[in-house]
Amino acid sequence: MPCFRTTSPADRQGQGFHPIDPLRGSIQLGPQAPDPIPEAARTFITIEGGEGAGKTTQAKRLVEALEARDFAVTQTREPGGAPGAEKLRDLLLHGPGFTPLAETLLHFAARAEHVAVTIRPALAAGRIVICDRFFDSTMAYQGYGQGADRARIAQLADMIGLTPDLTLVLDVDPEAAAARLRARGTRPDRYEAQDAAFHARVAAGFREIAAASPGRCVLLPADGTADEVHDAVLAAVLARLGRLVA
Repeated sequence: MPCFRTTSPADRQGQGFHPIDPLRGSIQLGPQAPDPIPEAARTFITIEGGEGAGKTTQAKRLVEALEARDFAVTQTREPGGAPGAEKLRDLLLHGPGFTPLAETLLHFAARAEHVAVTIRPALAAGRIVICDRFFDSTMAYQGYGQGADRARIAQLADMIGLTPDLTLVLDVDPEAAAARLRARGTRPDRYEAQDAAFHARVAAGFREIAAASPGRCVLLPADGTADEVHDAVLAAVLARLGRLVA
């Protein structure tokens, strides 16, 4: 079943994702376009990390914790999150292999649909949006993992026109992640089936992304129990929400 809830159509002008210098990997800051929606009505939180980091579990628990505190929350995911994007998700996770550029473009096609159909309407309605993966995953997987042009990925992200208010990057030990994947007992998808070297590049990419955007990203150790990680996730989110609505 698709992991998203849609709301009535609306739109808003999002924040830009600033291009990354392909030699240094640092985010090049520039002027932000004005956002017509108040700060408290555009809380967009993403959860990132490699395979076996526990993103889906933590997203679900975070939604439950926020709803228990009377926040209106929309939970969604990538690739997917909208009917058309879910069809591309199946192709990306279970279809044939693609070149790095083709795979990057497929992810952004799904993302453009997801943002227009699900994320922007929810934000415009004043809901908190919790998304399992967003453009940082494309940078880490296709950019760092597969060697796609990182500057081009940043340009595509800029075209989407929406930057998360907070990104939680779950950092897990490779052996612990592999053990979690084995414990699922399910057939691995195309990304889960990649070799250890690929997953190491992805993990390093996420760490570099978090280091380059300390105002947006929080790097959280995710080797502990689900309860321990949830406590850290919730603390980071409540701290950010406190600043946004103050």
